[in-house]
Amino acid sequence: MTSGRSDNAPIRYGMVGGGQGAFIGGVHRIAARLDGAFELVAGALSSDPERARASAVELGLDAERSYASFADMATAEAQRSDGIEAVAIVTPNHMHWPAAQAFLKAGIHVICDKPLTSNLADARKLVDLVEASGKLFILTHNYTGYPMVRQARDMVAAGELGTIRVVQAEYPQDWLTTRIEDSGQKQAAWRTDPAKTGAGGATGDIGTHAYNLLRFVSGLELDSLAADLDAFVEDRPVDDNAHVMLRFKGGAKGMLWASQVAPGNENGLTLRVYGSKGGLEWHQEQPNHLWYTPFGEPKRLITRNGAGAGPSAARVSRVPAGHPEGYLEGFANIYAEAARAIRAARQGGRPPAEAVYPSVYDGLEGVAFVDACVKSSRDDGAWTGLDLARG
Repeated sequence: MTSGRSDNAPIRYGMVGGGQGAFIGGVHRIAARLDGAFELVAGALSSDPERARASAVELGLDAERSYASFADMATAEAQRSDGIEAVAIVTPNHMHWPAAQAFLKAGIHVICDKPLTSNLADARKLVDLVEASGKLFILTHNYTGYPMVRQARDMVAAGELGTIRVVQAEYPQDWLTTRIEDSGQKQAAWRTDPAKTGAGGATGDIGTHAYNLLRFVSGLELDSLAADLDAFVEDRPVDDNAHVMLRFKGGAKGMLWASQVAPGNENGLTLRVYGSKGGLEWHQEQPNHLWYTPFGEPKRLITRNGAGAGPSAARVSRVPAGHPEGYLEGFANIYAEAARAIRAARQGGRPPAEAVYPSVYDGLEGVAFVDACVKSSRDDGAWTGLDLARG
């Protein structure tokens, strides 16, 4: 059994996936060690045993703690007095549920890349298991960790924009404009394979980020959506472009665009929120800037450590004003929040109120969003609600 730790020693963690040739595994490892809160001690880094061993050597893991499968890792680590306290799951989507299941049943906290699962049935099972296990589950929607996103959320919650009327989120990229999945490009291959990514392509890969961001900042609850999904690249079995109209409870309206076939766009995640008293605009590619326009007044620029930024932004900022923070730090902020929650759990406590991170419930909603988009588009854009039913 893993031993509890009452001090602030680094949290022992393992990783499933993220070996040689995997992009997101390296991002998670950097984020986990940025604040010194985590120590990587074990891994099942690839489904290919040779690649898993080679990856473990590169990362300096002990050979005995490089495992051939996540199931072996969960069983073995749960029996060690120095076993892992948490696991980071950074596999393709279809493996999130079985890997999470193994570690939760072994009594190990889970940090999982998004989306939660590749389908709604597995997402529901995972929510039930998290509740039954009593373990922590952190979903790495990393954009919720950006200081100016936290600032925007606080301003909306404080009523500075008045009643929210319109929300727009967009996430255009261009890297799948051609069939690079046929060239051996690993990241493209699994993201365009419905058996691994799920029924939604761009919708699941980046649309879930855009949807999570607008929900996180606006606090609005979705009533229904109308989606028009396309696979513009010939013979691609999942969507590479999505236009989605949104209706929120209380009367607000929204639009979401996610595309991976938009030449000239690299990672153009953008959020706009408009209320009866003013508006906000944030661009991921300029993450330290938040534009705020009180109605009838000049547009104002709020910077990460500048005038107008509040305590929520300051709490997740690391470097002085004028020094840019971005993608890796946003990820690291999610890991920092996870560390706060895990350290509280070491002593039998609940996560502190200030530890803000996407949960398994946010993950369920994200998968339900993809499912609703696919259903709506197949029904010629019919207005469709999220199916969040359990059991």
